[in-house]
Amino acid sequence: MINDLAKRNKRRQRRARSIRKKVQGTAAKPRLSVFKSNKHLFAQLIDDEQGVTLASAGTVTKEMREKGMNQKGKDAARQIGTLIAEKAKQKKIQAAVFDRGHNKYHGLLDAIANAAREGGLQF
Repeated sequence: MINDLAKRNKRRQRRARSIRKKVQGTAAKPRLSVFKSNKHLFAQLIDDEQGVTLASAGTVTKEMREKGMNQKGKDAARQIGTLIAEKAKQKKIQAAVFDRGHNKYHGLLDAIANAAREGGLQF
């Protein structure tokens, strides 16, 4: 059992590393990094050249708690996508590079990406 978990984690780390090699964020076109925990979702716009987070949104933020979406789900994912797109517009960012980490691009990640595209963010 422990050996299976170690193998799974190694595969996840390898997948994330191979994606991160291809995806690089700049100030003009930051990396939209998405993280899923067991209960929450997080999205960040990251400038890798400076090592700075430009904008972030998640189910634990004040805006999401006020809307009653403080746990992960499709509705929360859509709200995070629109929220991150609004924050990007405020910082005058029009394009980003999507970083899915070790996760598959479906379900919640797809909902975040589509909502961010509808909000005006291009990737």
